[in-house]
Amino acid sequence: MDGRVLIADDFADTRRLLRLIFERSGCEVEEASDGLEAVKKAVEWHPDIILMDLAMPVMDGIQATQAIRQHEELSEIPILAFTAYGDFYDERARDAGCNDVVQKPLAITDVSPLVEKFMH
Repeated sequence: MDGRVLIADDFADTRRLLRLIFERSGCEVEEASDGLEAVKKAVEWHPDIILMDLAMPVMDGIQATQAIRQHEELSEIPILAFTAYGDFYDERARDAGCNDVVQKPLAITDVSPLVEKFMH
């Protein structure tokens, strides 16, 4: 797998773990620690896929997804929402423009196949 992956999560350990997984798979990785930073990086970097935590400071993942979707050149980029809050965010995330909602914790072995499904 190759491509550009943007990881938006306020928890540094989660970002580091996902970075390792994707860099080992040959991907370029950028990180964002809040939703506002995720929007800025998406606009500047045009990733192939975005992994978006929904509960983040400054701007949450729902607001960040909505902001990203307002940019026509980013409208087709798959955004996978990650949440530890069960079904609470599912409908809101999809309405905001997320392509899928994944429950945390996520098994490490599930990450690459999930992303590959949306990248190709």
